[in-house]
Amino acid sequence: MSWFESFILGLVQGLTEFLPISSSAHLRLTAAFAGWQDPGAAFTAITQIGTETAVLIYFREDIARIVTAWFRSLTDKEMRTDHDAQMGWLVIIGSIPIGVLGITLKDQIEGPFRDLRLIATTLIVMGIVLGIADRIAARDETPHDDGGGRHRAVKQRKTLKELNVRDGLIYGCCQAMALIPGVSRSGATISGGLLMGYTREAAARYSFLLAIPAVLASGAYELKDAGEGHVSWGPTIFATVIAFVVGYAVIAWFMRFITTKSFMPFVIYRLILGICLFILVGTGVLSPHAGESGG
Repeated sequence: MSWFESFILGLVQGLTEFLPISSSAHLRLTAAFAGWQDPGAAFTAITQIGTETAVLIYFREDIARIVTAWFRSLTDKEMRTDHDAQMGWLVIIGSIPIGVLGITLKDQIEGPFRDLRLIATTLIVMGIVLGIADRIAARDETPHDDGGGRHRAVKQRKTLKELNVRDGLIYGCCQAMALIPGVSRSGATISGGLLMGYTREAAARYSFLLAIPAVLASGAYELKDAGEGHVSWGPTIFATVIAFVVGYAVIAWFMRFITTKSFMPFVIYRLILGICLFILVGTGVLSPHAGESGG
């Protein structure tokens, strides 16, 4: 991998990690369109450490409260009813599905799951799911006249204070779907949160917090491949730094965006990209295994 390739791929990782459009799919597609070799699941996992570091810094106050309260709850029974302490446990519980499936499906993640036809399918299918979830949330949040001249939302959506073990596990299962490129970690978890009745801000915030253990553990696990020569150290570290800087800016923008805007632009983008990808593969412009090692 050249330094130029690592710069572009780091930029793509930072731009797409937190948006509901799938960073792993975009890294795969960037390499395929440019005629480069697929950077692979290991490169993706390591560069995600950069974007996840941006999450740690951006949500540092929330994370510090949660970690402190969780540790205190281990010895102080009264702390176990504290919201931050419970959030610590819910993040742990929600991380179980992706941990189990990530180990079980490791060979598929690094091989068949990177087929461009599968990526096109997941881009479209999850785009439709996100669109449905967004429309339901928009309907709930739209004020209406209650008959007394007062305007109220159709339904009061939930905040993270109402998060429970069942919802935490459902969030975790949604996150685990992102092991398939094209699904999108944030897209799947935000969609799940919206469908369960959470606000956009709550769904996005928990999505980012839930990703921390999974991404850091995955990146640390894949570091051994860099040590064994399967990943170029210099370009990979460079891409990780680029991903961190760009990712931080994207988080700040996205958290402001979702408070007033719809997810529909991302839905339309996913559908167009998925359809175009099917056309390119179907007409032979792109091989479904373009850029893969040995294929």
